[in-house]
Amino acid sequence: MHSARASVIFRGLRKDTLPVIRRRRGARRESPFRVRGVACQQGRREGTLFPDVVGRGAEEIAVTLRRTDDLCIGAVVPRTGRLARLGDPLAFALERLAPRLARPGRGNRRRTFRLAWRDSQSDPDGARRAVAELVRDEGARMVVTLGGTRVLPAVADACEVLGIPCLSTGFPWQAYVFGRGGDPARPFRWTYHFAWGLDDIATVFAELWEHLGPGRTVGCLWNTGPQGQLLRDPRHGFAPVAAARGHTLVDPGGYREPATCFEGHVHRFKEAGVEVVTGAATAGDMALFHRQAREAGLRPRLITCSRWLTHPGEGGVPDGLAEADVATLVYWTPRHPFRSSLDGTTTAGLAEEYQRTTGRPWLQPLGLAHALLEVAAHALATADDPMDRHAVAAALGRTRLATVAGLLDFTAGPTPNIALVPLIGGQWRSGRRRGHELTLVTNARLPKVAPNAELSVGP
Repeated sequence: MHSARASVIFRGLRKDTLPVIRRRRGARRESPFRVRGVACQQGRREGTLFPDVVGRGAEEIAVTLRRTDDLCIGAVVPRTGRLARLGDPLAFALERLAPRLARPGRGNRRRTFRLAWRDSQSDPDGARRAVAELVRDEGARMVVTLGGTRVLPAVADACEVLGIPCLSTGFPWQAYVFGRGGDPARPFRWTYHFAWGLDDIATVFAELWEHLGPGRTVGCLWNTGPQGQLLRDPRHGFAPVAAARGHTLVDPGGYREPATCFEGHVHRFKEAGVEVVTGAATAGDMALFHRQAREAGLRPRLITCSRWLTHPGEGGVPDGLAEADVATLVYWTPRHPFRSSLDGTTTAGLAEEYQRTTGRPWLQPLGLAHALLEVAAHALATADDPMDRHAVAAALGRTRLATVAGLLDFTAGPTPNIALVPLIGGQWRSGRRRGHELTLVTNARLPKVAPNAELSVGP
């Protein structure tokens, strides 16, 4: 494999290269980007960085970029820290597909690909550093990543700064676009995302609530962070869709994570006659609310939660939460009727292989992780010039591909750079084998996936 080392000038950026970075001695301010400990901001030109420090006595340090003739797909994966569990499916997909992508295929797949990854450490700074290392040290032509409310935007923003095509998935597209300060009228140039929307979550949850009848009174457990802010957003959020279906939302205000007390929420919900509770809480926070609600005599007939959904089994669920029959959104299961575009593997086959290889139960993000690499390989294979980052980004934008996560169509999204993933409704039930299991209870958005249980609600 041919490779070369190239240093580039500080202000200019040639195609697929990184700039020299100058390091100055002095006090540092808060920075969105660090390379080898040097805090940097975006330069005057796209794809350049300059140090975000003040002081005299500049010390110039050349940062070299590995320039190769191969096509490298770089992945930012949380392998350590609080999101490490979420990184398992992407790590598995990388290991599974590396040998296959290294061999030429048929048609547009005659090209070969090399996979490389870096650990985000479940931290935004670690994620930005991982992007820089993948581009500089591995010569990545595209970067992919999955999930993490703060980590994923850090990856995408770093790629936007450096002018590197990026593909991500794992949380609602409104959080991806508007949470990063995006504007559909002026779409991102380098970064693409596939997922569901907050409006889709609201629609699926409303369908679940309506099993109790129309016009429910719903208590909201929404935090003070970006998630809670977007859920409340009067234009792009969850709240307007739910309200338009005739439901009354009771929002006592946000809470800081991790929560220490929900007594105020419980009191407000009891006063309002809440019979349904919805949230985007962690498992620990939802368990705390559930316990305090029961102690205060509040027993919601149904709880819906859009966040505690990626860990079937594993035994790490707080006491009592599995028995709460929490309903949730479902975007991928072994029952979905999809196949990999790379080798024809079915969803059931992929889940079985994951469980056999890792010894752990399948996770919903498994399908998304595999699809990330399917789309990345497709875009590089169909780009007019895979060595040209502009051509690769254009190929991503015109992608319409049937994957193991379903049809991903970037030409028909709700806004530029977005492809939608359909949602159905699920519910956690106490299971015989692993403590709790995910059942499928509604399928209005994806009729080909048959429900395997009735929604369980309280009296």
